[in-house]
Amino acid sequence: MFIKNYEELLRAAENEEDRRAREVILQAIEAALTAVDPKYAVRKNVAIKDNKLVIAGLEFDLTKIRNIYVIGGGKASGAMAEAIEELLGDRISEGVVNVLRGTEKRFKVNRIKLIGASHPIPDEKGLEGVKKMLEIAEKAEEDDLIIVLISGGGSALMPRPADPVTLDEMKKTTDLLLKCGATINEINAVRKHISAFKGGQLARACYPATTVALIISDVVGDPLDTIASGPTAPDTTTFEDAYRVLKFYNIWDKVPESVRNRIEKGLRGEVPETPKPGDKIFERVHNVIIANNRIACEAAEAKAKEMGFNTLILSTHIEGEARHVGTVLAGIAREIYKYNKPLEKPALIIMGGETTVTVTGSGKGGRNQELALSASIRISGLKGVAIASIGTDGIDGITDAAGGLVDSTTVKRGREKGFDVLEYLANNDSYTYLKAVGDVVFTGPTGSNVNDIMFIAVV
Repeated sequence: MFIKNYEELLRAAENEEDRRAREVILQAIEAALTAVDPKYAVRKNVAIKDNKLVIAGLEFDLTKIRNIYVIGGGKASGAMAEAIEELLGDRISEGVVNVLRGTEKRFKVNRIKLIGASHPIPDEKGLEGVKKMLEIAEKAEEDDLIIVLISGGGSALMPRPADPVTLDEMKKTTDLLLKCGATINEINAVRKHISAFKGGQLARACYPATTVALIISDVVGDPLDTIASGPTAPDTTTFEDAYRVLKFYNIWDKVPESVRNRIEKGLRGEVPETPKPGDKIFERVHNVIIANNRIACEAAEAKAKEMGFNTLILSTHIEGEARHVGTVLAGIAREIYKYNKPLEKPALIIMGGETTVTVTGSGKGGRNQELALSASIRISGLKGVAIASIGTDGIDGITDAAGGLVDSTTVKRGREKGFDVLEYLANNDSYTYLKAVGDVVFTGPTGSNVNDIMFIAVV
């Protein structure tokens, strides 16, 4: 079971209706996380048949491959590395994969070295791993195969600042981007243009070897150039895009001078752009998505149907400010509660995507918990209504929580403890509030990452 405090979350319900609404959400979360397990995803898409390596329909003659290298990074890449090594074993010549620090000993690998690195702010260990990956990529030849394992979190876990930017300056820039309310696409547009690895630049280093990237998507809509900042994909963003993001969010004057200098040189054409569509280096690159948010949502839907609920996957493209999205979800819940629209009760609506938080307070939280806390205000008193939002990686913001699960009594239970929900929301302190009332969802790192999943249950 993924949810460590499953029983506690059920006990937090003060009536049978809320308990049932919570139960369907918790069961749906379990089904969703099981469906996007990285090892399962690799095994489903990769196999050896008649001395051929078959990857999602692509065939590679193992007798004609001199070396197989495995590189990459992300929150799911440790489990992916374990699955690939179980399949290929000694056929792997060498490998280096960056994983979330603290998880590197969870996976059984011998041929692939796992390096624990920091997320969401990059660190020296991540940089060390990327340097080794680039060494492997640059020595690979035309008859070699490079398997790149990419998953969410790869942007931070695989740092390689471009001159003259230092790692500390990249950290500061990343921190500013994470706090300004920018979307992941916007954040990555900047990251790619202060990096020597992202935005197709790994593919450039791998050429002329054949490269196959196995990708677990954590980005809304699965754009290849945005997942982990697209190290093996043509980059559709430009220095001009990076400049506009920093200007739009009013952090151009706050980022380090070296970052501004590099982007200004890029605007003047004094440093090369990231590789674009049509570049010959991508003729030998195959990018394959093996798991994404929709797969998780569909598994959650199937479980809810088994439990007798009417279901709807409303969208897997949910974006926006977390607290505002929470308000919208609460509005949908109220519509079902009062009018049985767009679904008749008992109902479970499932959504996927990734919201953002503009940090103005000094509290502790994450986008999923802030969304849930915001929603709790407008479902207060509606017996049998519950709303949840979780990060499929098990890590929401800088907390140890995956997200939050609220119901009709979340506001009341906080008030009984002397907590004002509006004050905690204003201070971006959703974690403190939800933990105090028993509405935080704990899974620990799941080893996967396919965006966030949101639920509205009405019984």
